Amino acid sequence: MLEQEVKELIIDVLQLEDIGPADIDADAPLFVEGLGLDSIDALELGVALQKKYGISLSADSADTRRHFASVRALAAMIETHRKQ
Repeated sequence: MLEQEVKELIIDVLQLEDIGPADIDADAPLFVEGLGLDSIDALELGVALQKKYGISLSADSADTRRHFASVRALAAMIETHRKQ
């Protein structure tokens, strides 16, 4: 399942040692509340998404902020990218 894959990618890339995939709510915000990620985490995650899925993201884009809203939003963006 793609959401599980995204959760594992987040944990691996950001070295979240005390969190397992089951601990991440697919609908919870990734930034501020929820996982509490910051802009550096977003950059690292963006690079990982580019390497793994070939997705290029603009840091200043409102679309990018929307895609990074939650695991579910990231998975949906990856799925859309795969279909193109």
